[in-house]
Amino acid sequence: MTAPGTPRIGVLALQGDVREHMAALTAAGAAAGPVRRPGELAEVDGLVIPGGESTTISKLAALFGMTEPLRERIAAGMPVYGSCAGLIMLADKILDPRSGQETFGGIDMIVRRNAFGRQNESFEAAVELAGVAGGPVEGVFIRAPWVESVGAPVEVLAEHRGHIVAVRQGNALATSFHPELTGDHRVHGLFADMVRAAG
Repeated sequence: MTAPGTPRIGVLALQGDVREHMAALTAAGAAAGPVRRPGELAEVDGLVIPGGESTTISKLAALFGMTEPLRERIAAGMPVYGSCAGLIMLADKILDPRSGQETFGGIDMIVRRNAFGRQNESFEAAVELAGVAGGPVEGVFIRAPWVESVGAPVEVLAEHRGHIVAVRQGNALATSFHPELTGDHRVHGLFADMVRAAG
């Protein structure tokens, strides 16, 4: 049984750091579980879209019948957080999409895939993140995208090297980096608070 007031947050379990996100959400006081099917999506209060390969996530979401249910719930205001490839999946537009690549949308932004370089150019950096107390968060950037531009409804939460790396629009949160790989659960805590507030 989930304790009263504990948000039920799913992690889209098609590809990526599913276990790491579930561990971080649990540490942040949420009840976390994997989501692969529309029925499982219907049972959660919020959803994390993990990193991985955005083209693969797009294809698998279509294969599992998740694309339209996800779009509908995000459009209806379900809290959602995307890290790395998850940020790409929440963008309304990709600058350089692969053939047939689709997104779930939800944030009025244009993103560039693999903008910070290839796998061997991955790095860690301290990121000042608006809305998160206690100093900078450690950002792990792995083939990370960045946000080229945002529309008026979008709040820019962080920049790195002059590029936007964290944004929020209403109940949708996204980061270019992977906080689930650091042991610092403050970003997941912020998202859990967003889910509580929405509930």
